[in-house]
Amino acid sequence: MSSDSPRPTDLETAARIAGRIRGEIEKAIVGQADVIDQVLITLVAGGHALLEGVPGLGKTLLARALAASFAGSTTRVQFTPDLMPADLVGHVLYEASSGEMRLRRGPVFTHLLLADEINRAPAKTQAALLEVMQERQVTIEGDSLLVPAPFMTLATQNPIEMEGTYPLPEAQLDRFLLKVQLDYPSEGEEVALIRHVTEGRVGNALPIDDVQPVASPEEVVAVQSAVSGVRVDERVGEYAVRIARATRDRPDVSVGAGPRGAIALVRAARAAALLGGRSFAIPDDIKAVAHPALRHRILLAPETELEGRTQDSVVSAVLDEVEAPRE
Repeated sequence: MSSDSPRPTDLETAARIAGRIRGEIEKAIVGQADVIDQVLITLVAGGHALLEGVPGLGKTLLARALAASFAGSTTRVQFTPDLMPADLVGHVLYEASSGEMRLRRGPVFTHLLLADEINRAPAKTQAALLEVMQERQVTIEGDSLLVPAPFMTLATQNPIEMEGTYPLPEAQLDRFLLKVQLDYPSEGEEVALIRHVTEGRVGNALPIDDVQPVASPEEVVAVQSAVSGVRVDERVGEYAVRIARATRDRPDVSVGAGPRGAIALVRAARAAALLGGRSFAIPDDIKAVAHPALRHRILLAPETELEGRTQDSVVSAVLDEVEAPRE
């Protein structure tokens, strides 16, 4: 191990911190273990997550539970058609009492930004997030202002309701490390969910009262630094590249994953390894994150969509075709 890599105790501490956050989220979320893991992978990898699912599956609840488990600042923005870029990033205004120009910082100046129904805002407002998601800074009147560290955008969207929505362009989707899909729970999980949400509660209040902050911003930054020290063998990195490249050479795909797709695979695999208590990533880590890391980076060919196939089916086919390195 190189001298600048974290000591094993550093990785163990980072895994414990992530485990504490997971434990708090599980107080509010019934089931959805894979979804919780993917959101945690995004957080510790220093990325952004897009949560997609039909109404009522707990997208907002999951986002609020993560926020409650985190002692940093959080801001929730309900995206609407009349939301303007300045409503997100802020603006400079004239203060008559002092005769001076004053900077009003927008809600993106936070540690965790909850962007609810992000596809309900028009393109110019969605584009206001491009700079801050990529560079962790906002430019207002020519001045570049850093947002706090860590910074994460957790956005939600409904895939079935198209009226009054503005689909995210590919450049915007590419900024999300993972696209996390929520599906219907099993019957047993749904029974437990109904009991959890309704027992002793009035109205539609989300059950996050028991979630406690268990990590500070400094601890999350330390975890993210530890993830960068997780080793990725050259063969594992090449495996990620072969998977991304294989999505580009298929007749059922119009546009495949770019280099950022391979980067996302490696970043997410490192985080998955840390959550699994390992100081090195393995091919199974790449496979585990392939669907959420690539599904939003693939455009299907028109005939593929007509057949009812999805991006996930393409990723599954690629994983079957690309040989993983042997141990």
